[in-house]
Parts: sequence; structure tokens; C-alpha cells
Amino acid sequence: MRFPERLGAWLLILPLFLFSAVTFLVPIALMLVRSVQDPELAAAFPRTAAGLARWDGAALPPTEVARDLVAELRAARGTERISYAANRLNSDLSGFRSLLLRTARMPAPLADADPFEALRAVDPRWGERGTWAAMRRAAGPWTDTFLLAALDRQRNDDGAIVAVPEERAVFVTVFLRTIWISLVVTIACLLLGYPVAYLLASLPARLANPLLILVLVPFWTSVLVRTTAWVVLLQRDGLLNGLLQWVGLVDQPLTLIYNRTGVLIAMVHVLLPLMILPLYSVMKGIGRGPMLAAMSLGARPFEAFLRVYLPQTKAGIAAGGLLVFISALGYYVTPELVGGGGDQMISFFIAFYTNRTMNWGLAGALSLILLLATGLLYLCYAQLSRSAAAAR
Repeated sequence: MRFPERLGAWLLILPLFLFSAVTFLVPIALMLVRSVQDPELAAAFPRTAAGLARWDGAALPPTEVARDLVAELRAARGTERISYAANRLNSDLSGFRSLLLRTARMPAPLADADPFEALRAVDPRWGERGTWAAMRRAAGPWTDTFLLAALDRQRNDDGAIVAVPEERAVFVTVFLRTIWISLVVTIACLLLGYPVAYLLASLPARLANPLLILVLVPFWTSVLVRTTAWVVLLQRDGLLNGLLQWVGLVDQPLTLIYNRTGVLIAMVHVLLPLMILPLYSVMKGIGRGPMLAAMSLGARPFEAFLRVYLPQTKAGIAAGGLLVFISALGYYVTPELVGGGGDQMISFFIAFYTNRTMNWGLAGALSLILLLATGLLYLCYAQLSRSAAAAR
């Protein structure tokens, strides 16, 4: 392609690229940057932050740092800056918000008075090294606090990386839960979707096309609508429990909602088309010829399927599995509506820290880890695909 033609092609896609960058890429990049950015304390107390950055952390900071804090607290009183700094410090050390706001209302100490004595008069915690160490960790402008917190780790008063207390260690468990639920949903979709795709690929077009529409109609329906329908179906007085009791399979209604069972059922239903469609596209290109040829050579139907047909559908299995697994990793609406407190996935916590507590740093750190896990999964899939293509 000549240069003018290439330039014309680039100009055609330039509006779409700019639109995607402004509405999609830039907001995501800004959110991820917040995972390592820590500007709140430095914006509210710049001199204090600079003094803490020079502090060795061995004992209480120099008197000048305490004096700067007292002066900057009084200057920032009643502004948004002190509120943002208080929220940031409270995420690191519980109770720091009330401590900081109460200290900001303290009377002005005498010029020659010891600032530490004035601060300890308000609250004894100002005489503890841990209080000042928490402020030093938040002095910014860059930090690893949020990334460590997303992995249930933190820095202690000496700067060493240690595990958080057991009652605060939640995120590693949530990540493992997210991966486990996504894996179970992917396997269930494969087991349910493979026979459906095989049937669609085997039937003549006049029968396959209407059945394919039945697969696509739920796919075109809103996820919220489909999840809400499962809430109606799975509740104790819902249609499914009523049917099971009517046919005599159970005596009491089963608990099918607000637990892991409801999450798995609803997520499999929502994501099943993402497994069926790639499998169908691959199977349609295979046809029945290889199976018939294998059976004509003496292979039994099941043996012909395992040794001839199944290996040719690996690309569809890999593509469908990747689509379902990656989609399941970021699910929020379905576990929120049909799951219990112990069934929430990592996307729930990202939304919680983004919208409710406004802790964008921790939300960005959780998002970054999820993005890295998804990217690593895709790279593994791409490498396997290249290896398979080279082997052929």
C-alpha cells in the first residue's frame, strides 16, 4: 500500500481512535495512576510532608515538623484539603480522621511552646511514633501503600513489608474467590455449550438458524434483566422451588439465591452464549466428514469423537473459554443481586472504594492487579495459539 493510501486509512480511523482514547483509555489510565499516586497529604500540608520525607523514622520527628503541622493544620481548617488528607490517613490508620480534625480545632500554641506538648494535650497519640510513621507513608507523591494493601500487605513503622492483621486480610481471599468462580463458570459453560454448538453445527440450516436465534436472543437481552429474572425464579417461593415441590423432589424450598449456587447459575446463563458462538463457528467449518471417515475406518463413534473431532475444536474451546473467563472476572451486577456477602467478587470492592468511600487509590490498585491478571491470561493464550499454529 502506498503512503497516500496508508495516510488515508489512518485518517479514516483517527476519529474513532480519538473518541476511544478520550472516553475509554485516558480515564482508565488516570484511574490506574491513582494506585501509585498519593497527593492528598502533600497538598494539605506541604511543609510537613517535606519534613517527614527527610525524617529517618527512628524516633519522633524533629520539632520543626511538629511546628509545621500545627501551623498548616490551622491554615487548612475548614477546607476540603484537610478532609481529603484525613480520609487518606484514616484508610491507613483507623481513627486518624477524627484525630486530625479534632487537632485542627486546637487553640494556637504560644510561639515558644513545645509543639509536641500542644499536640499531646489534644490527643496522646501524637506522642507515638506510629502516628507520625503513618503520616510519613502518606507524604507522597508516589507510594506503594495501595498496591500492598490490595495484596493484604503493609509497611510497618520501620518501613518493612509485613502482612496486615488477620481481621483485615480480605483481598487475597477475594481474588482467589473471583478466580475460582470464573473457572467454575467457564467449565460449566463449556460442558453445557459444547453439545449445543455441536447440535447447531450438525443440523441443516433451516433448523439450525432458528435455534441459533434462540441462543442470541438472551445474549441481546440486558444482563440486569436476565439477572433480575433469576432472582424471581430462584427465590424460596419462586417458580423453580414450586416446580421441585410439585413433582415431589423436595419437601422444603431449597436455598438457591443469595449464595454461591445462585451466583453460578445466573452467571452461567448470562455467559453461555459467549461459549456457544466461538464453538459453533469452529464446528461449522469442520463438518461431519472427519467423523464419518474415522468411523468408516473402524473407529467407534465415541472414539472417533475423542481422537478426530474434539482436537479440531481446540481453537473454539480456547476462544470461548478465554471470553467467558475474562468476562466472569469482572462481573459485578450478577453477584451483587443474587449472591451473599461471601460471594462478592473483586469488582464489587472496586465499585465500593470508587463510589462509597472515595478511596480511589485502593480502587485503582485492585483494578491494576485485575488488569495484570487478565493481560497475563491473554498472553498465555496468545503464546499457546502461536505454539499450536507452529506445530501444524
